[in-house]
Amino acid sequence: MTPPLGIIEGFYGPQWSWQTRAETIEFLAPRGYGFYVHAPKGDAFLRRRWQEPHPPDHAEELRRLADHCRALDVHFGVGLSPYEIYLSFDNAAREALARKLDFLDDIGCEYLAVLFDDMRGDIPDLAARQIEIVNWIRDRTSAQRLIFCPTYYSDDPILDRIFGARPEGYVEAIGAGMDPGVDIFWTGEEVVTAEFSTAHLKRVTAQLGRKPFLWDNYPVNDSVRMSRTLHIRAFTGRSAAIGEHIAAHGINPALQPVLSRIPALTLVESYEKGADYEYGAAFRRAAIEVLGADIGRMVWEDLLTLQDFGVDRLSDEQKDTLRARYGNVDHEGAREIVRWLDGEYQVSKEVVETQ
Repeated sequence: MTPPLGIIEGFYGPQWSWQTRAETIEFLAPRGYGFYVHAPKGDAFLRRRWQEPHPPDHAEELRRLADHCRALDVHFGVGLSPYEIYLSFDNAAREALARKLDFLDDIGCEYLAVLFDDMRGDIPDLAARQIEIVNWIRDRTSAQRLIFCPTYYSDDPILDRIFGARPEGYVEAIGAGMDPGVDIFWTGEEVVTAEFSTAHLKRVTAQLGRKPFLWDNYPVNDSVRMSRTLHIRAFTGRSAAIGEHIAAHGINPALQPVLSRIPALTLVESYEKGADYEYGAAFRRAAIEVLGADIGRMVWEDLLTLQDFGVDRLSDEQKDTLRARYGNVDHEGAREIVRWLDGEYQVSKEVVETQ
């Protein structure tokens, strides 16, 4: 069973261009991807400056992208992170939130994701506060699908180290109190999960009182460490058997939009072929479909170097060889590799802390 598949543009670092977003959606729509959620960490007007209106040109680009999605029969979504609004959900916060919801309705937002990740969470009544806000939004938004991202969206203890110890019973409280019509994001046993098992998803379904909406952090490469590698290998650890245990499957793409399309295609094949899926063969087919036969073969030959070694372990001579190899090719995917070698996609600690 193939669940609804989509892209969640939810990474730190340099943002995709509007043209790249439109082209990526256009490429993936006929190949099995039915939703796109615009939630880049670099869009301050959806995050730390959420109470401010989007500048007119930015708002118009969002509207065009929504129209483009609609023309392709793709659901357009937006991820709103009302930064720490649960610390003071007063009249001023409600008025600002109502204005933002009106704006999102106006541009054609069909999937509204309310994101409370990357915020402090060591508050005893955190679940109750967040449920109140999401229910308030539910009664005011025109979006056909409302998705909530908890502050603790994984079992991973790294969330407790960074954002404070999670309140006892937080996930269960969210599941019990959240309107059953609201979807809930979940990234798995870890923030960047190697494998989704049916056993894990069944347990999370029981905790949440609904099937989780997967926020899959592959092939994203937006951390200080991960931005030094290219995430282009085919999907593994996502058995087709998980399809019946999730509400939908959204993937957070890499900083490189064209190269992200390679693993995106393999996820579709993984669900379609089930036990007959071979990730190596799927990668080769996807690389050729995205990049063409010649460049696809080159990337397959260099996969170990690009993804497992990463730029920091390459000598200057190796980098020069790769620059010459891909710099003479007229393809945006090849140009992304060269820009990566030149450090243009590197994400700093400061970027992660301020976006």
